[in-house]
Amino acid sequence: MKASDLFVKALESEGVEYVFGIPGEENLDLLESLRASSIRLVLTRHEQAAGFMAATYGRLTGRTGVCLATLGPGATNLVTAAAYAQLGGMPVLMITGQKPIKVSKQGEFQILDVVDMMHPISKYTRQISSGANIPARVREAFRRAEDERPGAVHLELPEDIAREETDAPVIPRSRFEAPWASDGSIAAAVEMIEAARQPLLLIGAGANRRQTCRALPAFVEATGIPFFSTQMGKGVVDERHPLFLGNAALSGDDFLHRAVEAADLIINVGHDVVEKPPFIMGRPENAPPHVEEAARAGTARVIHVNYVTAAIDAVYHPHQGVIGDIARSVERLTEAVRPQPHWDFSRFMEVRRHLDVHTREGMDDARFPVYPQRLVADVRAALPDDGIVALDNGIYKIWFARNYRARQPNTVLLDNALASMGAGLPSAMAAKMVYPDHPVIAVCGDGGFMMNSQELETAVRLGLNLVVLVLRDDAYGMIRWKQAAMGFDDYGLTYGNPDFVRYAEAYGAYGHRVESADALRPLIAFCLAAPGLHVIDVPVDYSDNDRILNQEIKARSRAI
Repeated sequence: MKASDLFVKALESEGVEYVFGIPGEENLDLLESLRASSIRLVLTRHEQAAGFMAATYGRLTGRTGVCLATLGPGATNLVTAAAYAQLGGMPVLMITGQKPIKVSKQGEFQILDVVDMMHPISKYTRQISSGANIPARVREAFRRAEDERPGAVHLELPEDIAREETDAPVIPRSRFEAPWASDGSIAAAVEMIEAARQPLLLIGAGANRRQTCRALPAFVEATGIPFFSTQMGKGVVDERHPLFLGNAALSGDDFLHRAVEAADLIINVGHDVVEKPPFIMGRPENAPPHVEEAARAGTARVIHVNYVTAAIDAVYHPHQGVIGDIARSVERLTEAVRPQPHWDFSRFMEVRRHLDVHTREGMDDARFPVYPQRLVADVRAALPDDGIVALDNGIYKIWFARNYRARQPNTVLLDNALASMGAGLPSAMAAKMVYPDHPVIAVCGDGGFMMNSQELETAVRLGLNLVVLVLRDDAYGMIRWKQAAMGFDDYGLTYGNPDFVRYAEAYGAYGHRVESADALRPLIAFCLAAPGLHVIDVPVDYSDNDRILNQEIKARSRAI
């Protein structure tokens, strides 16, 4: 059997449905093997977008997404997507080609040490030097990609190796269960929770797994302990729940931080080192005087519930670990913890009341260009419970994290790890492929959208029914907000844009432009109901970002 055929059979054995990417000369044997397989090649217009799509597939399914590029520039174009998957905990396999390694073909033309390049941004990277090694290399790559914590892996298949003959058999997938936490750690955690006066639950990115998403709502209902989430933990428990206290969208002095200051125990489920907070183990020196002395000193105890032990540093050093399968740990805590009469959640509920008031403000604001709070409210109103919103990276991400109440897991796809621009559209495309019956909206700033806007052609070619909101402020708005907050002059962050309606139509999509705030919600509803790819140009008004996010929230939260 030709080695490239064996490689593809190994991919089929792993259950691979799609390979996203752009082949090159050095991939042609592999491409021919894919043509004769059950795997669908999704040809993209840029390797970075292919990597984002593969990573999002991995995030949503828990199975390894696969992307393909050639050597040299094709491989370097995967670097950002590799880092995106690695920091975001998304299982993805990157396959790159290479010149022959046994006999020189073209000297050093296009040759980089891709394996060495991938070392810092992947869990596993290898060059395949023999066809007989393919089954073991592929099986190990998938094992590493999906093992907690999930991430990026890379295999380089040189073209002369791809043409070799081999009789090596495919190695089947292994079956395994993650270890359970020890009885002693469960008992210690139960004792700490029941002894606490104001326990608080934190839901992090690592909790956004299918089984854990079933276990955590039951824990909340059984114990009545209030909860909050990180940005990548959104939706694990329905955020309409009366015990939901908000999202860690801002680094400090949001309403949520007043609840964290009051807590004497934080149950941290699925903490991921790349995400906020670690502020749970520290308190601002200028905390309001009515906050308990113990809280101001940052002495709240922390239980770390995760697959792996915590990496200890100056800002995160939990007091008790519950290490093992997270879902099973949460189930066992649910069975064992008994609500206590001395628990006092009144402070948390006060925070919740103030949060609710603030997040309702601006929801029906009629100003135009569209106000961010109105935008978030209209997108939420347009989508059903299982609707998916895929966010690119920009200042609007903070508004969505704070104000958009996610109702189901993984229905808000945002990147708060690498926080890369350009991922919104490819992520939405992958989400639509995984869940074709769910309505999907991509929300992109004009800056991030233009970084991978060429994938409109891919989406049209794939026949995806998708809505893309392009939030137009003609600037890199997130950095402009930070620039203003630091007292600097407005400089170096504005640009021009194409006519997005005509731009969409040039790719075969439908283009729309919002002319008033009141027109936004019905237009989104129309586009969701209509077939095809719809791009909506939405002018946005970010003029109040600095006042609200840097000043108003801080003042109002400190007054609680």
